[in-house]
Amino acid sequence: MKTSFKLISAFALAFALAGCSSDYVMATKDGSMILTSSKPELDKSTGLLSYEDAQGNERQINNDQVTEVMKR
Repeated sequence: MKTSFKLISAFALAFALAGCSSDYVMATKDGSMILTSSKPELDKSTGLLSYEDAQGNERQINNDQVTEVMKR
């Protein structure tokens, strides 16, 4: 009984943590779609959108090149 409770708790925790991060898709003017692992953040002083790509690398793109940001 105790083992099954621990197993169920572990699965519930893993499921809850998996739901915490949200993927976003950015559409660009040239027609490409960029998948991000978190919500892109705009730096108003430079006009650049900062995001983390699907491989975990920090990237930036000019906000003028992005047509839409959608939550996946």
